[in-house]
Parts: sequence; structure tokens; C-alpha cells
Amino acid sequence: MDRTVTKVSNSRVLPALGLALSLAWPGAQAQALDDPTRPPAALWAPASAAPVVAARPQLQSVLISTRPGGRRLAVIDGQVVRVGSKVGDAVVMEIHDTTVLLRRGKSLETFKLYPSSKTDRKQE
Repeated sequence: MDRTVTKVSNSRVLPALGLALSLAWPGAQAQALDDPTRPPAALWAPASAAPVVAARPQLQSVLISTRPGGRRLAVIDGQVVRVGSKVGDAVVMEIHDTTVLLRRGKSLETFKLYPSSKTDRKQE
């Protein structure tokens, strides 16, 4: 009778041991997946991190009325501006179809709605 008990216990122990070893093996475990909807890590930077240097303002949109003497608006960094409005320490001087001219002190800066193409670079 002792033999039968031993065989039964071995037949139950070996599969359980195999399962335990396969779970303990690093290659058998599933890898964690990143959440695609999680905001970028830069938003979660600690407060002690170095301050972010402000980038050059970005021209995002230009709105020009088709009526003679109609409104000319531009959207720069999410802010709607008109001629004479301020963008940081600069003043909007002109608004054209695809460009906006800003005056910062004595210097003028032109912001383009579309990035320059390869043909524009060759002509410059």
C-alpha cells in the first residue's frame, strides 16, 4: 500500500513542480505593455526638473475676410491676434495669407504658416 501512495503523490507533485518552474522562468512571464493613451512622460516631470526653455512662437492659422477692409486674424500659439496685438514681448505688425510679421524691439521676425520647402531653400 505504501507503493501506491508514493506513486499517486509523485504523479501530483511533478506536474505542480513543472508549473511552478515555468512560472518562475523569466521568459515565460508576459511583458508589461505601455498604455497608448497615457500622456507623455514630460508632463509628469518632477517640479525640481530644469525649467523648459520657451520655443519660438508658432503660427498656427491665418484668417482673412473676403470682404474689402475685412478682418485679418492670426492664431499664434493658440492665441488669436490682430495687427497691433502683443505676442509675448512682440507686436503684430502685418498679417498676410501665409505669414505674420512681428516686431520685437528693433528687429522684425516673419513667421510662416507652412515650413519652407527644398525649392525655397535653393532660392535663398
